[in-house]
Amino acid sequence: MGLLELFILAVGLSMDAFAVSVCKGLAMPGINLKKASIVGAWFGGFQALMPAIGYLLGVQFRDKITAIDHWIAFILLGAIGANMVREACSGECEKEDDSLDIRTMFLLAVATSIDALAVGITFAFLNVHIIAAVSFIGITTFILSAAGVKIGNLFGTKYKSKAELAGGIILVLLGCKILLEHLGIL
Repeated sequence: MGLLELFILAVGLSMDAFAVSVCKGLAMPGINLKKASIVGAWFGGFQALMPAIGYLLGVQFRDKITAIDHWIAFILLGAIGANMVREACSGECEKEDDSLDIRTMFLLAVATSIDALAVGITFAFLNVHIIAAVSFIGITTFILSAAGVKIGNLFGTKYKSKAELAGGIILVLLGCKILLEHLGIL
């Protein structure tokens, strides 16, 4: 997986966190760098942690399923992306809440990073330097989430569903690319 593909994947994965960050920003009467950084750190941290856990799980089974690994990547990325597209089309914003307490942020961070766990499993079957990949994903998510808080505070939910839709489409297309490359079509 090249740097461009990793960047596209990182952006796609971060769109759930970005969308929730927009909702957080919408609910906050006043934002500052500290609040945006707290949101970014929670989401970026979990977006980095979950693919690392998925990778460790996937490595345990890599030798047993290498013949179908491309199908696993295709199905997981396609399902995650399709779910993001479905959520984007529903147009619902998570419950607007300006709370940054540990319980709230932990639950949101886990909820927005479950898809990253599945992506981490696919990393075990691809040529990926896991430390660099998870760091890149975490940093990208941190930046986009912190920006999402500010965007939400300024513009409301105008761009939330578009971002989530774009993220879903990106993940579906990456899954298709992995499958087509393995089948020798690309």
